Amino acid sequence: MAVKRVTVLGATGSVGRSTFELLAGARERFGVEALVANRNAAELAVQAKALGARRAVVADETALPVLREALAGTGIETGGGTAAVLEAAAMPADFVMAAIVGAAGLEPTLAAIRRGATIGLANKETLVCAGALVTAEAARHGARLIPVDSEHSAIFQVFDATRPERVERIVLTASGGPFRTWSRVEMAAVTPAQAVAHPNWTMGAKISVDSATMMNKGLEVIEAFHLFPVGLDRIEVLVHPQSIVHSMVVHVDGSVLAQLGTPDMRVPVSLALAWPDRLPFDGPRLDLAKIASLTFEAPDLERFPALRLARGALQAGGAAPTILNAANEVAVAAFLAGRIGFLDIVATVEGTLAAYSPPAPADIAAVTGTDAEARKIAQVLLAARVRGAS
Repeated sequence: MAVKRVTVLGATGSVGRSTFELLAGARERFGVEALVANRNAAELAVQAKALGARRAVVADETALPVLREALAGTGIETGGGTAAVLEAAAMPADFVMAAIVGAAGLEPTLAAIRRGATIGLANKETLVCAGALVTAEAARHGARLIPVDSEHSAIFQVFDATRPERVERIVLTASGGPFRTWSRVEMAAVTPAQAVAHPNWTMGAKISVDSATMMNKGLEVIEAFHLFPVGLDRIEVLVHPQSIVHSMVVHVDGSVLAQLGTPDMRVPVSLALAWPDRLPFDGPRLDLAKIASLTFEAPDLERFPALRLARGALQAGGAAPTILNAANEVAVAAFLAGRIGFLDIVATVEGTLAAYSPPAPADIAAVTGTDAEARKIAQVLLAARVRGAS
């Protein structure tokens, strides 16, 4: 069996750590070209040595001295800063795990796409910000996008891309997050610690908050729109608190194909790594007899308006999805820092969308400019909220 060369963008995040665990358990199948992290040089160095990586890179140049010291004498190349990240993304790996959180992952992912690599897409914001441009680049350069979000991985496994006309609709499942049954009054007092405590999944802080507001599911609707050619009107969301059915495809004859599994991100990560093969690992197995029952319910758009905002942004098109994502990233960071309340997150996103309506970005540079301007507007709105609360 030929060794598959792998690069991991976002190696010390939640998906990156799952990827590291799987790579470490299958050294005979995988070699590592590059590992990229933001600033966690100590953990990155441990990973690089364990996997025998060719190169390790930190986006934050201030962390580079620590990385160099930790890897001195190993023969592993080091680098720091934006240019080094892009260079690592463009290295000749067969597979690139794109797991940098947020819009920051867009340009590194594009660098890998333009080399024609197979991309494990764990960074949904890449398609939210620039879906049409990214998928066009993938087609132009012969790159393949394999979704790593559990929901999109589920659809990928049961969706016949050669016959999309057979599909009546796709159904993305959502856990509903930790506040699924809470009232708006109760959610107004939510703390960051409560918001990041997801009942089923172990994830990073930002995506955990997105799950709690259900903005994550809204972003996933936009991602699904660009990955699967069915149109927005045939993409639905269904709340499934147990997180066992990861998503479903409904066919024109009424049959429903669903992918089930335990809520463990190593499953979709391993699928993407080994595709079209499957990678065995000793994770927990699904025991339906023990679970006994699975429940489903429609999402409550009054208590969780983020889903409505995301669908509206996709319907509006143009720059709206880019603005939605930028404002959400700014607002979630402010909430995690204790500057604003939980309900202020979606209110800030809605306010930013109302305040800013530029032309549709024609290229990636325009996407980046729209993203930057939307962040400025969101910061102004946040500052006004903070002043009003004081």
